[in-house]
Amino acid sequence: MRHPAAPASSAPRSPAARLAPRTLRGRLSLVALTTAALLMLILTVVFNTVVRHRLQREADDELRTRAAAVATTVDTRGGRVRVLETVNDRLLDTNVWIYDGTRLLEQPPTASRTDALTRAADSLAAGRRGCATLAGHDPVRLCAHPVPGPGTRATVVTALDLSPYRSSAETMLLGSFALDAVMLACTYALTRLAVGRALRPVRTMTDQATQWSAVASEERFGGRGRPAELAALGTSLDALLDRIRAVLRHERQLTGELSHELRTPLSRIVAELDWWRSRPRSEAETRATHEVIAEAARSMRTICDTLLDEARDGVPTAPGTTEVLPVLHRVAASLDVPGPVRVTVSGDGTPLRAGVQGALLERIVSPLLANALRHGRTQVALTARRTAGGVCVEVTDDGPGVPESFTPLLFQPGRRADPGDGHGGAGLGLPLARRLARSAGGEVAYDPRYATGARFVVTLPAG
Repeated sequence: MRHPAAPASSAPRSPAARLAPRTLRGRLSLVALTTAALLMLILTVVFNTVVRHRLQREADDELRTRAAAVATTVDTRGGRVRVLETVNDRLLDTNVWIYDGTRLLEQPPTASRTDALTRAADSLAAGRRGCATLAGHDPVRLCAHPVPGPGTRATVVTALDLSPYRSSAETMLLGSFALDAVMLACTYALTRLAVGRALRPVRTMTDQATQWSAVASEERFGGRGRPAELAALGTSLDALLDRIRAVLRHERQLTGELSHELRTPLSRIVAELDWWRSRPRSEAETRATHEVIAEAARSMRTICDTLLDEARDGVPTAPGTTEVLPVLHRVAASLDVPGPVRVTVSGDGTPLRAGVQGALLERIVSPLLANALRHGRTQVALTARRTAGGVCVEVTDDGPGVPESFTPLLFQPGRRADPGDGHGGAGLGLPLARRLARSAGGEVAYDPRYATGARFVVTLPAG
């Protein structure tokens, strides 16, 4: 027994992803805060390291100064080392050890021969120069200083309690951390304020994009008065809006062209049904009506396939070949010809093959022939001939022709020379014929030199 598969669930977000700000303002502020925190941490460590070294150097200088003062009370004349008594003897004896070589001559009153300080002083006296730190609850710094004099081996070792220096260093460290916290808080607040002001144009552009309609509005973002990044974004969005408008125009044009092309076969279907229902018909008449309706339906399907194939992704129509004259006869037979108008189809006496599909040739010629039938008085002609570059089809009529002022607008969608002439039409047939011809590598042009009516010339590649 199969069980329905459980719905796929998205992977759980990591804690860091859940805690991350959702707004760009918050993320930029967090990045700035993290960067400032790392920089301040590094600066704090460097600053306090320098301070500790500086305090230790001050302590060493103090010890050397005291050692030099004690050395003035040591008499090394005659090869003997003697400690002279002075007025400040008690002050100088504080944390002072005097050696003759490695033999201890004098030590602080509170020190014993075996305590840690005296042992550390013995080690320094053996080297006669240098400093060392005795770690502990109250750290002590000791420095050895040789007594100047020719041939003397006397050494003075002084000690200094480092607790005040360590206390100063810790106070400065705590002060640095407090200052860092204040600076980070100010950095975060100022960054959020600056980023918010910087993103205000983006919020404005978002509101504009929400209000504008890509169909009805001609508004554009533009780049004037904006930072370079936002100007580039505005240019990209303007290009996107233009493409959207172009797509929508193309969809409207395709819809209009489909309705324009489907109108004729639909009219034939409606007319046949009305005629068939007007009174009882024989079986033969019913069969003829069915044939007409089926032919109109096939024509509608061909129209839809041709236009949709041409419009799909903007690619050219698939190549093919077809006999020109049979297609022209079929197009002439499919249209309703007004009573006084006579349609003729002729060629130059040679087999003519066009390098397009038959359905596409029908769709190119049909609007031109329908236009000629609409305006012709007595004669409409379809003439095919071979040219140096392919095949040419001329559609001529003996109507009033195209007004000279309207000639530049002839192939623009939705334009009609006289909208009130009583003829139905949306002004889409001629633009459609030209667009389809160009998709196959051909052209549709109007010949303004034709004086007895109108002449349209279709040129197509040879098959």
